[in-house]
This record gives sequence, structure tokens and C-alpha cells, in this order.
Amino acid sequence: MRVERINSGKILITGSNGQLGKCIQDVAEEYPEYDFHFKTSTDLDITSQEKINTLFAREKFDYCINCAAYTSVDKAETDKKNAFLVNAEAVKYLAEACKYNNTTLIHISTDFVFDGTKGIPYTEDDLPNPINVYGASKLKGEQYIQGILNNFFIIRTSWVYSEYGHNFVKTMLRLGEDREELSVVNDQIGTPTYAGDLANTIMEIIITKTTNFGLYHYSNEGLISWYDFAKAIFAIKGMNIKVNPIPSEAYPTPAKRPIYSVLDKTKIKQVFNIINIPNLENSLKEVIYNTL
Repeated sequence: MRVERINSGKILITGSNGQLGKCIQDVAEEYPEYDFHFKTSTDLDITSQEKINTLFAREKFDYCINCAAYTSVDKAETDKKNAFLVNAEAVKYLAEACKYNNTTLIHISTDFVFDGTKGIPYTEDDLPNPINVYGASKLKGEQYIQGILNNFFIIRTSWVYSEYGHNFVKTMLRLGEDREELSVVNDQIGTPTYAGDLANTIMEIIITKTTNFGLYHYSNEGLISWYDFAKAIFAIKGMNIKVNPIPSEAYPTPAKRPIYSVLDKTKIKQVFNIINIPNLENSLKEVIYNTL
């Protein structure tokens, strides 16, 4: 999807050292008409309402892409205060600043707002029911945005990976260097999403100058278990690693995970005329062949 580019704009990206923030930096050069302001957590502490308000008053952003998040799912179970501070209260501060300064907020949320019991892909109309602190904190952030703003995009995504930071793909490749055999859960089903694909989609939304605000789901196409995902990673990389399937009960974690958290992308495809969302296997091959 490409449209004629008119006007320019100033875009704030929070959490720019994360996977999505890094991928937006990679594609930013394709959009020279936009003025990108990349802010790490050191550059901008989004838990400080004063610092947010000062920055917004000085720069007058057209868009704010909030990539900042507390993403340590298991740690959040015992660190609830900080999880809610970053994923909810800080999001409220951003939303209030966006409202006051007429800035459109693009906020990244998660499939973990669902309990995973539906068994078919979740739509934007399905009722959230998080089963861990991380999911609850992200849902609260969504609710703050919806209560404060009219001009917003909340994009829920899932199982994000990239050539940057810490993620499942890089972990598997690292473990595969030291081990000949691994055990991976096979009863959790979702859709891995390459952060680079999400970054491109966000920019496509921005350049349309659309006013179709609201909640959207985005991930790569397809569905897979963590077990099959691990097998695909090693196969693409050409690593002879034996992967054993195990149930979630055999690999207990502090935070419960949704058993099924595939997202339905019908809405984002139709509203923004996104015809070809990359398949999870094709994006995985691209990342591993080109960067990992």
C-alpha cells in the first residue's frame, strides 16, 4: 500500500532502543519528508509526566509512536508496580500530552490482553481477559488511551522478534550453538511478528493521513506453536538441533501464558487496504538469512 505523500510531519518515537524502535529507525530513511525524534528511556523517562509535557510543549509533534513498554512478562508478576507504571500510568501521561498538543498517538499493545481460551483468532471486538500482570497492565494502558483521546491508533501485536534486542529467535540460535537438544512447549499457539513488518505498517498508516482511528490487530500471517517455531528457526539456519515437544506444565513459568492468542487482522487489512501481510515463515527467513 502506497499513497501520494503530501505534507510532512514531526514524529516522536519513545522506547527507540527496543526492537520496534530500532526497526522504525531502519525504515525512517525511506521517509525523508518526516522529522523523526527517537527517544530512548534515557532521553525521555515516560514515567515522568513533567518531562513528557516539557518535550511536547517544545516540539509540537504530529505523531507519537509509543514503543516503550515493560515487557518482562515473568518479572512483572512480582514487580506489578513498575509494570503498571510503565504500561499504564506512563501511557496515560502520553495520552494526556497528545490530547493537549493535538498529537496523534500510535500505541503498541499485545495479544496477552486475551486469556487464550477462544480457539479461533481474536478480533478487536472480543472481550479482553488477561491472565497475567503484564497483560493486565497493557490493557489498562489501552483503557486510559480510549478514555482520554479520540485521535489514536492502538495496535495489538504478538510474539515480536527481530535482529535486535532479546527475543525467541535470537535465544534459540544462541542456545543452539551450545546444545544439541532442546525442549520447547508445543501447546501455546500464536503468530510470530517481525518488528520490521510492523514498522512498515505503522509508517503506511501515517502517510495515509487517515482519520480511521481506533483499535487494530497486526501480526504476520499464519499460526504456529513455540515448538514448531523453534524447529523452523533451526531448519532455516541449517542447524541440526533436536527439538522435543513438551506441554506448558513441564516448563512452569511465574506468569501464565495464553494457550491460543492468534490475532484476526481483517480490520486492519480492510481499513488501510493492506493486501499482502508477510507470512511468518517468509519474514523469519528474511531476518535469519540477512541479519542473524
